[in-house]
Amino acid sequence: MSGLLVSAAESAGRPRPGLLRRLPRSGVAMVGLALVLFWVVLALLAPVLPLADPNAQDYLAMAHPGSSAKHWLGVDPLGRDMLSRLIWGGRTVLAVAPTAVLAAYAAGIAMGLLAGYYRGWVDVAISRISDVILSFPVVVLYVILIANIGPSALNIVVAVVLASAPGIARIVRGLTLSLIHQEFVAAAYLRRETDLFVMLIEVLPNCRAPLITDFCLRLGYTTITIGTLGFLGLGLPPPAPDWGGMVKQATSMITVFPHMALYPAIAIVTLILGFNLLADGLTELSQAD
Repeated sequence: MSGLLVSAAESAGRPRPGLLRRLPRSGVAMVGLALVLFWVVLALLAPVLPLADPNAQDYLAMAHPGSSAKHWLGVDPLGRDMLSRLIWGGRTVLAVAPTAVLAAYAAGIAMGLLAGYYRGWVDVAISRISDVILSFPVVVLYVILIANIGPSALNIVVAVVLASAPGIARIVRGLTLSLIHQEFVAAAYLRRETDLFVMLIEVLPNCRAPLITDFCLRLGYTTITIGTLGFLGLGLPPPAPDWGGMVKQATSMITVFPHMALYPAIAIVTLILGFNLLADGLTELSQAD
């Protein structure tokens, strides 16, 4: 991350192609993008695809849960179509994870800009609050929060914001401290621009490269979190399709019908791999500047 901070500071104000526009130059990033887009397209098309009701139970198929002409990927222990639940579950993950990360970024950016720009007691207060939250193991913090406020999509978003915002704030604070001494910021002071203008128009846009990379990584982390909470019974309330919950339901029959746990596990792994490869590609592009 220190390399990203230096890169952002040195290249601030220098005209260059946008990081996302240079994405095709990285093969790693394109592979990651392809994996993510695969699930995004399936999720968007879920309402129009000829899929079975993800919550409908086929009691006849429960006797032979393997793949068939009617159920291409077989059924789960309750006789529900695996393919349908996978695709609808992806729709849920791709709605909750970006929402949670965007909300965490809104809070983290605000905290980081204030701490890095004003410093002093503002920096001390925000840094100490962040230290307290970050001292908890992430999974333990999620479990404590969800166990107390109850499992739901909204509460998962709240938990992600509380757990992730301090880490984002630290990144933004470091970037802000490295940028506020640049000449373009001094020029803004000479124009008598407001503090809000300097933070949002001059400083924040020059933080975009490392923040975009971190955003992709946090999407992967949040996907893991949603799957973990689902496996622990703290994810989305049933009968909503939940990849982690699907793995948990299959544990009792995994030795006989391993496909019940294998398919949702593959879905989780491929989506997380896509986000991580995309983040790695973006890191390579930002360091090549």
